[in-house]
Amino acid sequence: MNLVTKILSICVALEFLYIFYLETIATTSAKTSKVFGMTKQELSQKNVNVLFKNQGVYNGLLSILIVLAILVFSSKAAVICLMSYIVAVALYGSLTSNPKIILMQGGLAILTLLSCLF
Repeated sequence: MNLVTKILSICVALEFLYIFYLETIATTSAKTSKVFGMTKQELSQKNVNVLFKNQGVYNGLLSILIVLAILVFSSKAAVICLMSYIVAVALYGSLTSNPKIILMQGGLAILTLLSCLF
């Protein structure tokens, strides 16, 4: 696995760690409100808050899996699988929620996948 792929993968892991932070720790913050286009009042609703925290844990675990794939297993195949999954989820989100999601959530993963080809 080349250095560019490793660096991009770490950037994706950091991105998902940040999403984890927003969704799980700073669930009702002004930044979370802005990023997700929801009011603080909406984010404070118990059911929304619980859903965000669950989604945040999912994103945090993705971050951990990416780091493991790079630093522990040094597996290009695992990185390709994880990045493909992220792009697929981002594509789904862009079709069902907000078209910008493909670039916001999937952009770095797409670049990482492209770097795997070289």
